[in-house]
Amino acid sequence: MFTDPKERTVTVTEDNSKLTPELLKLAGVIMLGAIMMQLDVTMMSIATNTLINDFHTTLSTFQWVSTGYLLSMASVIPIAGWALERYGARTMWMFTLVVFLLGSVLCGMAWSIGSLIVFRVIQGIGAGMILPLAQSILAIAAGPERLGRVMATIGLPALLGPVLGPILGGLIVTNLSWRWIFYVNLPICALALLLAPRFLPRIAPGAARTPLDVLGLVLLAPAFAAMIYGFAEAGRNGSFSDVAVIGPVVGGLALLVLFTLHSIRRGARALIDVRLFRVRSFAAAAGLIVVASGVMFGALGLLPLYYQQVRAEDALHTGLLLIPLGLGMGSSLVVAGRLADRFPAGPIALVGLVLGGLGGLAYTALGAGTSYVLIGLAEVLSGIGIGAVLVPVMSAALRGLSPEAIPRASVSVRIFQQLGASLGSAVLFVALQRQITDRVSATGPTPDALASSFGSTFWWIVAFAAVAVVPALFLPFRRRRAVQPSTEELTTV
Repeated sequence: MFTDPKERTVTVTEDNSKLTPELLKLAGVIMLGAIMMQLDVTMMSIATNTLINDFHTTLSTFQWVSTGYLLSMASVIPIAGWALERYGARTMWMFTLVVFLLGSVLCGMAWSIGSLIVFRVIQGIGAGMILPLAQSILAIAAGPERLGRVMATIGLPALLGPVLGPILGGLIVTNLSWRWIFYVNLPICALALLLAPRFLPRIAPGAARTPLDVLGLVLLAPAFAAMIYGFAEAGRNGSFSDVAVIGPVVGGLALLVLFTLHSIRRGARALIDVRLFRVRSFAAAAGLIVVASGVMFGALGLLPLYYQQVRAEDALHTGLLLIPLGLGMGSSLVVAGRLADRFPAGPIALVGLVLGGLGGLAYTALGAGTSYVLIGLAEVLSGIGIGAVLVPVMSAALRGLSPEAIPRASVSVRIFQQLGASLGSAVLFVALQRQITDRVSATGPTPDALASSFGSTFWWIVAFAAVAVVPALFLPFRRRRAVQPSTEELTTV
């Protein structure tokens, strides 16, 4: 597909272990697309109240702006691997950016809440394919000996978005029209489109021209979207027992079981080949990605709420207060990327889980007047832990696979990231709402009661970190170089 399937032994030399200028330029171009998507999500949350007032709508109606975006994004993620194989890297990357650009322009021109919802769905179609394509393109270009350092660049937008998004969004909403929340994407997207033809590798379409697995798409896309919707509803309603939560989650799981049976029967021609999970490192990494994503996005959701609801900080200052978290994660991504290319993933991930758990433990002591210096130190610690987990785990998931298996494996990784983030956020927000209800009903809505509610909820972060140790133990603990099994060989793994 991308290489001769028979050529699977990687010869480690000085040349293929160094980050070349060409690879660094490629990573920079890919990051433009990824950071654009992350900023869009966080800036949009800042403009919620302004948009509700301008469109004279209700919060329940406005939630479909985010829900529609989320569902369209979830629906197209499963097709990204096949599309890359079918049409090639440059074509798909530029198509994705054009769709996102079109959606951004239309959102900025929205004249009603209905039009904004429709245009966000279009934008979500482009956004959904950005990260799986980015992971695939970089993993194929880097090869196994540089995978850790290159995967670290994928994590940078995820940390920059929550930090820079509120700052940039706050400045725009305060000083400009809300429409610039979307128009700010235009120069970034235009630059990414201009640079893509020059720096993206010539990963040609697969020679076999594998037809689209239509039945697999019909099963997997709604399964993924339904579960994401159910978890989102749980977070909004503060309960997992609501019919609006149980129905989509159970229905999604049922469709997922049917897809698994279909994939086993169809094999390498399936939208996602579930035989990848016979590769131990991939299966362990997938499980750890679910939990780690829940910890990361759960913390990124709770901390801003604590600053705004307990400490009465505005969006701009909230973004500034999250900078230590970004610094911790950013420094960790750089170091963990280098370590992941030299040492096995297991020990690095375990150290990261310990540090992340200690950071979560520090958050449990949050009070209404806790020093910002102490909170900042806890943010640095947890940020280091998150980065130390994500990079080696993402590298471990893809390192043992051949180039032709990477696109669909990257889709699986992205699905697990999204499911983990949605489930983790839902669990934490349900726990937070219950804590607030119990404590506020007993003492009233005092800052101490609210702070105590947040502190108790952060125990879930500690619990998630403890649970994550189990899949981490199945990651590689010895450095292995060499054979990358192709899709055809997975039946014997």
